[in-house]
Amino acid sequence: MDTQAAVIIGKEQPESDSVSILATVAGEKATSKPSEKTTHNHEKSLQAKFFKEIATHLQNATYIHVTGTGQVQEQFLHYLAETPQFKNTRTDESTVNKMSDDGLVAFMTDKLN
Repeated sequence: MDTQAAVIIGKEQPESDSVSILATVAGEKATSKPSEKTTHNHEKSLQAKFFKEIATHLQNATYIHVTGTGQVQEQFLHYLAETPQFKNTRTDESTVNKMSDDGLVAFMTDKLN
């Protein structure tokens, strides 16, 4: 996960041992606005929309591990904590360098099994 894209990886069936890419979500890039306040508000609005779209792919998750290259994963975990449907979902995070999709699947396979 970074500020512009998220790859959702998980088990298609809860009893399955195999982990795969379930979805990819792309965020919108903020355009420059006349004032700093307007730009900041626009960026926050786009981030909320991005997080909400990611959350639609996590509806029945019991464990969510968020990893990425910056601080956006921490912000996403705060979003999840404030969302009632994820109140009892176990969450975890890590910071890693950007990886290929195959590398990310291997990383998450180790985390989930």
